[in-house]
Amino acid sequence: MTYDETTPVQVGDLTFDVRMTGPADGEPVILLHGFPESSLSWSGVAPLLAGAGLRVIAPDQRGYSPGARPSGVESYTTDLLADDVVGIADALGIGSFHLVGHDWGAAVAWVTAVRHRDRLRTLTAVSVPHLAAYGAALQGDPDQQQRASYIGLLRQPGKAEHVLLEDEAQRLRAMYGGPVRPAQVDSYVALLSEPDALTAALNWYRAMRADLGSLPAVTVPTTYVWSDEDQAIGRAGAERCGEFVDADFRFVELAATSHWIPEQDPEALAEAILARVG
Repeated sequence: MTYDETTPVQVGDLTFDVRMTGPADGEPVILLHGFPESSLSWSGVAPLLAGAGLRVIAPDQRGYSPGARPSGVESYTTDLLADDVVGIADALGIGSFHLVGHDWGAAVAWVTAVRHRDRLRTLTAVSVPHLAAYGAALQGDPDQQQRASYIGLLRQPGKAEHVLLEDEAQRLRAMYGGPVRPAQVDSYVALLSEPDALTAALNWYRAMRADLGSLPAVTVPTTYVWSDEDQAIGRAGAERCGEFVDADFRFVELAATSHWIPEQDPEALAEAILARVG
């Protein structure tokens, strides 16, 4: 199976579109994408992991898969998003697995590591640090507060959808900047232009609760990958990430790289993942 193809995976009443590659008997690694992307964001990373012998599984997550797009903000809490990860593993007959997440996928991965510790072999979080570290930065660091100012817009029902999709999704396209290839941007925009898709993706922000900042420390061997030109995540939270990992921890800082690490520097990211998987 090539990474260009998707396979439907049923989890309860939801059907997820999942990309898979690599040997069927390889150690499983699940890749979680961020906003506003899809499993295609791993197109550069997945072949490198598969080439190293891993079984790669990358779902279009809740709201991004047309068959897993329930209505209502309450359907997009982080607990449900984390449970989806384990549900996909269960549906594929996978017991324990390595978990990798970027952006919102990293946030879901941190919650999964707390809720389902027994299922994770390792964790690699990309861009977004442990949510307690991020929450502390949001409370006390003016730089992070400025970087996160866009979230206020995204939490406004109706207005955010209009702003991002008007003028042929000009502002949505601008979010990706130069590092993401135009063809990939077109794919993301097409997906989020489907009926109710952008609202579903934005509901991840609208379902956020303040108690995410009190997420317990994880006890899974963890690598955190951050880039020094990340427009959304500042250094304050990144450098505190290790305080909330009670296990082997590595902090990998990528120089001259934007927030879009999987697309911009897939080789360095794959190297960090493989070093963690060991």
